[in-house]
Amino acid sequence: MDSISFTLYASAEALPSDWDDCTGGNIFLSRAYLSVLDQSGPDNMDCRFVGFFDGSTLCGVMVSQFLDLNRLESFGERDHCMKTTVRNFIFRNFASHVLFIGNNMLTGQNAFYFRPNLKPARYLPAIGDAIQSLQAHYRSQKRRVHITSIKDFLPAQLAQLETFLPGYVRFSTQPNMVFHIPERWTSIDDYVGDLTKKYRDQFKRSHKRADGIEKRKMKCEDIERLETDIDQLYRYVAKNAPFNTFFLTKGHFADLKRRLGDRFHFYGYFLNDKLVGFNTLIRNGTAMDTYFLGYDEDIQREKMLYLNMLYDMVAYSIRKGFRTVVFARTALEIKSSVGAEPVEMLGLIRHSNPLIHRFLDRIFRLLEPKTEWQQRHPFKDTAS
Repeated sequence: MDSISFTLYASAEALPSDWDDCTGGNIFLSRAYLSVLDQSGPDNMDCRFVGFFDGSTLCGVMVSQFLDLNRLESFGERDHCMKTTVRNFIFRNFASHVLFIGNNMLTGQNAFYFRPNLKPARYLPAIGDAIQSLQAHYRSQKRRVHITSIKDFLPAQLAQLETFLPGYVRFSTQPNMVFHIPERWTSIDDYVGDLTKKYRDQFKRSHKRADGIEKRKMKCEDIERLETDIDQLYRYVAKNAPFNTFFLTKGHFADLKRRLGDRFHFYGYFLNDKLVGFNTLIRNGTAMDTYFLGYDEDIQREKMLYLNMLYDMVAYSIRKGFRTVVFARTALEIKSSVGAEPVEMLGLIRHSNPLIHRFLDRIFRLLEPKTEWQQRHPFKDTAS
């Protein structure tokens, strides 16, 4: 039986014509979304796409992202302490070139997909070969990969991958917050009816506080017209995150709308006709993936804007018949207060320096910001 071969592609435009037939319906592996990464991805990110072939037949696809962290002005400005200073120094000097197998802009397994009739024992070795080829590519450009990271997998998926990628260290990060929608729900009223009194009161209070806020579904031309305001709101939230490895370019959302059309939703929140916040959603099969958002912090506090955005995302997803809402990482506690549950995500990581790699598990615990949070249980049958 012939081994699986692979080809590296420098752009979405160069991908085989049948690429989308081999993505399992995952929009984040599609040509349309990958073309957005090409045209308006973060300035410090370089993407390479991998096609795997069984003979002459495309049988699998993979996404990689090379990030140069030295090109960032800031890793995030929320935390100012000695631990953060040490973390930033280590990143600048020993981990500034990171090769991600997967999509560092998202949470979840958006790294690769292979046709179901292909056994893992056949394609997993090819993944290892492709990773080595990617590392050699950047080395030839005088951009040595310090860290290779393969993300985000469920425990059972990762165990299989580890067998064919020896020498990597397992790591875990903040969980993926996923909201599961029961089939019997058809409207937000069904959702509210299943909340305990405490969280029904929270729902009502947040809606009352949002008085005066107008929500608008925005078209591409609307997004382009308000591009500067959108960028300011996004950057406020991004810079106040505990840690960042990239920042979106100014035209990213308009480009996404042009290329994904009705599969991408951009909602603006206005007060006295001024944009004070926005959130974005991407349809991905039966899942609704939350993307990036932004807001004016003063308005956010006064109007409970972020919480209302979460409720709006839930309401829309229920109404349109989606089975899950992928809320991703960050703001874990408030997301759990609306009903999202944590899903453990694991990955593999390896440093190119053998000495540093020996202590990588300890170093990673230093670098990964620790988040203390309490899971909330807002539904009657899970309240505690």
